[in-house]
Amino acid sequence: MSFGEKLWRAVQAVPGVALGEAFWYLLFAGGLWLTFWVALRRPLRRRRILARVPGWRQMSWEVLYSLRSMFIFGLMGGFLSFAIASGWTRMYWRVERHGWGWFALSIVLMVLIHDTYFYWTHRLMHHRRLFRLVHRTHHRSTSPSPWAAYAFSPYEAAIQAGIAPLVLFTLPVHPTAFFLFMIWQISFNVFGHCGYEIFPRWFLRCWLGRLLNTPTHHALHHEAFRANFSLYFNVWDGLLGTNHRDYAERFARATSAPAGPAPSPAPAEQA
Repeated sequence: MSFGEKLWRAVQAVPGVALGEAFWYLLFAGGLWLTFWVALRRPLRRRRILARVPGWRQMSWEVLYSLRSMFIFGLMGGFLSFAIASGWTRMYWRVERHGWGWFALSIVLMVLIHDTYFYWTHRLMHHRRLFRLVHRTHHRSTSPSPWAAYAFSPYEAAIQAGIAPLVLFTLPVHPTAFFLFMIWQISFNVFGHCGYEIFPRWFLRCWLGRLLNTPTHHALHHEAFRANFSLYFNVWDGLLGTNHRDYAERFARATSAPAGPAPSPAPAEQA
């Protein structure tokens, strides 16, 4: 394939990847918003994690920032399309080349690599010299809605997109395995911003609850900024002592159902 053909393929990939990201963002974020914030808002009012209710103005700029991020993801997709066509990555096309065992294991490895990548880049973005420029945009949502999942500054969007070349340049990855990994990451990300605790009250007392993060875990990060930096698993936060000290108590509060009427929700955020 000539340089011109590879370049044209990369240019075509930019809108394709961006639109693909927009489809899954709309499906997951829109689906959770309609479920928790519209259809089941009253029945699940006791499971609201944070009192402050996101207003329409907040959700509008969450969507606008997310659209900008998806364009940047599209640019990364264009670069990766050029890299794949040039043979720079380790992507392969026939499952038989490495077998179904590796196909499954590669998804697990991508999730683990991403979890580590996210924790350390996230902590770095909270450094006082980087926070305002790189990460403050995302933290405008102190009580996020599902639409905040991709609400990043351009710099953070590029950092978040960096997981794709990291895995494709280092691991043999089948495109379907990579697609399944991407579905996992956006769905988990959106659930982390849904604003409602979806797990049962006993969840933190079982082994899976001690391993897997909950929506309460990430909601407290948006509220407190200085804790709960991990994405999927509560491993790095646990090892390095960066879990929010009230995580278990706040989880119990969000999953309890006390007698009597539920408290009235806080006024919708206007800024």
